[in-house]
Amino acid sequence: MGQSELARSPHERSPQADPRLPPGQRPQRGWPVLHYGPVPRFKPLTWDFQVFGATASAEKSRWDHEGFHCLPRSTVHADFHCVTKFSMLDSEWSGVSAATILELAPPAPEVTHVMVWAEYGYSANLPLERFADPHTVFATHHDGEPLTVEHGFPLRLIVPQLYAWKGPKWVRAVEYMRADRRGFWEERGYHNRADPWREQRYSYQEEPGDGPLR
Repeated sequence: MGQSELARSPHERSPQADPRLPPGQRPQRGWPVLHYGPVPRFKPLTWDFQVFGATASAEKSRWDHEGFHCLPRSTVHADFHCVTKFSMLDSEWSGVSAATILELAPPAPEVTHVMVWAEYGYSANLPLERFADPHTVFATHHDGEPLTVEHGFPLRLIVPQLYAWKGPKWVRAVEYMRADRRGFWEERGYHNRADPWREQRYSYQEEPGDGPLR
């Protein structure tokens, strides 16, 4: 057998492949709806966004729906790679950048990871450097249109460098952590790092150091 796709870099694939597509991915027209569990009902009077855990101030930060939408806005152009092997190319995402949240509610110096929390207890863990990337955004709009509720309205996280499960729909909070901890899908067999260019789909592919101590 030849070199495996898992070990192959994007530059080593066939010349016919779109260089924007990670190994094993196919281009997708439209945006399929995929999620676990029911779609939550949005209640603007009680909705809030919180930052808690190991904050620099040791205090929790909170914005209500109106206050969050008054925060500085960012727009990024980035691809979207789903672990189910479809990719949407050249998408526009607008909302509040994760860097803005880090500036307004800074983490303590020893923070290494974040846990992003969503409705019904869904969660996704990220290294702090991935969260702080300028392309990571808490999106309210896709391609100039407000998100639909099925796609995460009023807020979903977009982390273009990773598989899309690392960007939860219906986000409600960010927890700053001093050590890594697996999120919802990571506890159910998905890879802790989720790099699409390395096809890090499942936990059995993990190497020493890829995940927290079990």
